[in-house]
Amino acid sequence: MPGPRPGPPRPEPLDDLDEARHPAVDAAVRAMANAATLAPADQIAQYEAAYETLRETLATIDQA
Repeated sequence: MPGPRPGPPRPEPLDDLDEARHPAVDAAVRAMANAATLAPADQIAQYEAAYETLRETLATIDQA
């Protein structure tokens, strides 16, 4: 059985942008990065959850 499929390159950490970070976005990005190690069916659930988190976060930012 072959190993995990290669995915897109992982983004570099944004340590120099601490003031622009958002905890919910950081968590969603980590969840997407961690999903690469899961089975494809489990990846879908992780990506959907991350998408929902990002969508909700952006909606609250737009309302501010």
